[in-house]
Amino acid sequence: MYHVLVVVDPFHSFTNQQISIPFAHLNTSSLVFSSSSTSLSLEEFDFSVSNELATLTCKMATGIHGLASLIQFTSNVFAAKSSSSSSSSYCCNRVILMKNPWFLTGNKSIRASKKTRIGSNKIELDDRLFTTKTTTSDEMGEGFFQAIEELERMVREPADVLEEMNNKLSPRELQLVLVYFSQEGRDSWCALEVFEWLNKENKVDKETMELMISIMCGWVKKLIQGEYSDVGDVVDLLVDMDCVGLKPNFSMIEKVISLYWEMGKKEDAVLFVKEVLRRGISYGVDNHGETKNNKGGPTGYLAWKMMVDGSYTDAVRLVLNFKEYGLKPEVDSYLIAMTAVVKELNEFSKALRKLKGFVKAGLVAELDVENVTFIEKYQSDLLSRGVRLSNWVIEEGSSLHSAAVHERLLAMYICAGRGLEAEEELWKMKLLGKEPGRELYDIVIAICASQKETSAVTRLLTGMEVSSSKCRKKTLLWLLRGFVKGGHYQDASNTIIKMLDMGLSPEYLDRAAVLQGLRKSIQESGNVEPYLKLCKHLSDANLIGPCLVYMYIDRYQLWVLKLV
Repeated sequence: MYHVLVVVDPFHSFTNQQISIPFAHLNTSSLVFSSSSTSLSLEEFDFSVSNELATLTCKMATGIHGLASLIQFTSNVFAAKSSSSSSSSYCCNRVILMKNPWFLTGNKSIRASKKTRIGSNKIELDDRLFTTKTTTSDEMGEGFFQAIEELERMVREPADVLEEMNNKLSPRELQLVLVYFSQEGRDSWCALEVFEWLNKENKVDKETMELMISIMCGWVKKLIQGEYSDVGDVVDLLVDMDCVGLKPNFSMIEKVISLYWEMGKKEDAVLFVKEVLRRGISYGVDNHGETKNNKGGPTGYLAWKMMVDGSYTDAVRLVLNFKEYGLKPEVDSYLIAMTAVVKELNEFSKALRKLKGFVKAGLVAELDVENVTFIEKYQSDLLSRGVRLSNWVIEEGSSLHSAAVHERLLAMYICAGRGLEAEEELWKMKLLGKEPGRELYDIVIAICASQKETSAVTRLLTGMEVSSSKCRKKTLLWLLRGFVKGGHYQDASNTIIKMLDMGLSPEYLDRAAVLQGLRKSIQESGNVEPYLKLCKHLSDANLIGPCLVYMYIDRYQLWVLKLV
């Protein structure tokens, strides 16, 4: 084991003193800072890095004036810092470090391994920053240590210090300045101001940007995972990022929401998105002007997360509530909420069909009037919410959103079994140049047939004759099944006859269902003609055998048999 002991007198300056100890002769991996009355043990260094960088760390620890006073960082210092920053040309809501105590407690050492740590959180940094051969302690000039010293004193603005020492600091040294102040226990506010100065001086390259983003991500993660985490602190940090020229992109907003969600802090996720909208925090988009994964920004992404969990109504209420509170959700979030309406209607329809099956099997009692009214109201409320969302998309969106709106409205009406409304959306989509698939026409035909909307069925069947034989058969089968579902067996029989005349063969189960329905209607009305007519056509097509009709005359006690 190796040991290093550094004694610091808080009343003495070490401006020109440096200690460089070959690590081959050390006996411990810990540093101890001591004043006349105070001794503070710091966490151990990570000595997995090169000897050069570890030696550099020792130089920084001993060559910085006033480092021991950082241990006694108080709110008075922050008050002085705030007053000295009031003359800045911009107005930002800086993250108040005393408000976030995790910035001030814990590790006071500089960890310079491939993964720089803030508290217990790992921030992935660019390995090249620490492993290139050019980054050695010998190549770190005096300007680097002087810059750290001046910035630690907090006597002047960081921008003034860096401007004065601009020519003495290399790009790699400036990156290490960022790393130094990003450490837990350092002045993270200073790290933001250092980056702001770099940005104004056009000294932010891709590597520096990635470094700062990783630092900010670590801070955000630490705030969220804190025991007494405050959503306002996270939003404040995003505001500060924007102020210093590090605009939060959508991926960062997405990660914050995901982190809240994965930790079970769903209410905090809602509060975070609401605060982002309230403050009008902007976020970056990709080269095509769209957010990542087309989730519609913060509101849309949160609604999408709710949909993934199956909370469709919560997703709809989220968007509606934000809009009603006077916030401005992104247009795409309305479309995502409409998708949630479609999914909820679909699940509701499945549950309703299952319930009707239980009633038919005698497992549950028939639905009374009150329950039927409740079911219809719930479905109508969902549809009305979907229509409201569609109106907002049309009002606030562009013509590019129109087709998507009518597509979702069509899906809503199909799930709700609204034939005429669904037909209207089909024609609107066609007028917009977005031709619906043939299967959508067939589904709407079946719905209209079940409701015996004869005019709508006639309109939708227009052009069927010019389609292929396979498409005609499929369309007529949907029509047939729609009539069967609605109990319109006479119309279903006529559809089968029409198919036979066109040389198309109905499926066996469809034929059997229609014949069974016609037999029941004979018992109710006594009219056998529709049944016999269908049987004759099926027999002529060799789909069934000849039909024997038995007639019994009571007066003569006579049975009459006829082969049809």
